[in-house]
Amino acid sequence: MQFTVDHADLAAAVSYAAQSLPARPPVPVLAGLLLDAADDGLRISGFDYETSTDITVAATVTEPGRALVSGRLLADIAARVRGVVQFELAGPRLILSAGSARFTLPTLPIEEYPQLPEPGPASGTLSGEMFAEAVSQVASAVSNDTAVPSLAGISLGHDQAASTLTLTATDRYRFAVRTIGWKHCSLDADHTALAPGKDLLDAAKAAAEATSLDLTLAGTPGASGLFTLRGAHHTTTLRGLEGALPAYSSLFPSEFAHTATVDIAPLKEAVQRVALVATGNTPVRLTFTTDGTLVLEAGTSDEAQAVDNVTTALQGGDLNIAFNPGFLIDGLNALTTEAAEAVDFHF
Repeated sequence: MQFTVDHADLAAAVSYAAQSLPARPPVPVLAGLLLDAADDGLRISGFDYETSTDITVAATVTEPGRALVSGRLLADIAARVRGVVQFELAGPRLILSAGSARFTLPTLPIEEYPQLPEPGPASGTLSGEMFAEAVSQVASAVSNDTAVPSLAGISLGHDQAASTLTLTATDRYRFAVRTIGWKHCSLDADHTALAPGKDLLDAAKAAAEATSLDLTLAGTPGASGLFTLRGAHHTTTLRGLEGALPAYSSLFPSEFAHTATVDIAPLKEAVQRVALVATGNTPVRLTFTTDGTLVLEAGTSDEAQAVDNVTTALQGGDLNIAFNPGFLIDGLNALTTEAAEAVDFHF
């Protein structure tokens, strides 16, 4: 095997493929990235039995071939070399040269490397940027509680009549919901599946630049229990989770006694300031008043205290409520997009 590739293309491809590298590989070969040089370019793959990554970049291949090398080491090298990078397989060693630098890497037994799962047909198509934003917005509510595996997931629900995809997540204390439009390709009925939250977030961020992203929902025909995110030159598969999240529609009231509108940026800054004295489980207290002021307070008379205020537009009478400051900041961060300058609180 012998080929050359631009350092920027190599670094981006290795970074994408390295998403699937396990922190503690159950078998040594799963710590590797598979390099496959062919006439159509360089294909780099990773797999840990739960997540697979596969990306192809342009390369000048003089001798096709395959090699399996340490993924972490290759990622570190690819991030630091510059110019044209040359690879050459010499027996059990892979020689990598770039400028004055030369690396000799031992290869892993390629015959022991598992075959990557076959992606299923696309359930629908949408913008990579829009999907990444939606996943990021609900991911803050994903639970870290390993006792209930389903709460570590993000639910993706297709609505056939509305042609929408709804993403939801909860950790029992908060519920995040985002609905986006998409073009469904092969679905003929409503369908909901649960994806691993952290892995889906990583995969969505990596695919954010895709103009058109094909998404396969686990549990659909031909998907074999896998979610697939596929762009023009890259593919990620994720094994779906068992179970389902609670139905959220019954948890959200349809009528409210109070509605307060507040600009996101000044509110977030004020919460971050007063939260400096909110130690442990101490909440941030919010007082909405009809004179257009939102007063934020934290701390107690026996300890440090903080008070700040921002303007608000309130419908309804004065209202006092308290929030976990971390949860409130997470929620405001999720709403901070180019299209959202203000937030509505409904009580």
